Amino acid sequence: MALNDRQEQILELLRAEDRVDVDDLSNRFSVTTQTVRRDLTELCERGLATRTHGGARKLVSASSFGYEERRLRNSGAKEALAAIAAELIPDGASVILNIGTTTEQVAAALATHEDLTVITNNINVIHILRGARLNSLVIAGGSVRQSDGAVVGAEAVEFIQRFKADYAVIGTSSLDDDGAILDFDEREVAVARAILQNARTKILVADASKFERNAPVRICDVADLDYVITDKRPPESFAKAAEAGGTKLISLED
Repeated sequence: MALNDRQEQILELLRAEDRVDVDDLSNRFSVTTQTVRRDLTELCERGLATRTHGGARKLVSASSFGYEERRLRNSGAKEALAAIAAELIPDGASVILNIGTTTEQVAAALATHEDLTVITNNINVIHILRGARLNSLVIAGGSVRQSDGAVVGAEAVEFIQRFKADYAVIGTSSLDDDGAILDFDEREVAVARAILQNARTKILVADASKFERNAPVRICDVADLDYVITDKRPPESFAKAAEAGGTKLISLED
């Protein structure tokens, strides 16, 4: 469930001020202190803050805070992108999913499919799809990145290379106007490349905020993909690179 607007604003305050006070929040938002306490309880239960006497403070672990926050941010758009991606994948297909909050939404959208073979390096996907009506559910071996549940490293790459899937669905941290698909962690990128190299149809799901971030490690170029699904129309130069490469762009604005 996504955060409400008031809870989102409380998170913004936590980022800016490190801690918040129940009475101050009550006055700021013109709600009762009981309402504020419920908001803070919700944030703490989701691992986004830690309760203090009379308020809350920002979670000490910045990496955990960042991933949990990303999972909730733009959640409505991510759900819509995931629904489109899931429509491209028929029952009985094989699909590889990588790490990412949007690919987790794709996993949730695939939960009603039947007889899929799902391979992933994302521990969260395993939890999402456990109990679904799948043919099989397979997780890569390797080192687990504690901040987000990604299985990365040479072992994970080698594991992925054993398969040839019908579909790959990947997310990314950054999109460049020239068509580059980018991320921050070389180990994560190596797995994403292996996923793309071992799939027949390649799908990228990414909301438009990724055009506002710069990352240094190239996963691939837009021309290497079959579909790019995003919530807003991409920059013209990105769209031209996609067209030149024969990549189909799908936007929620279309």
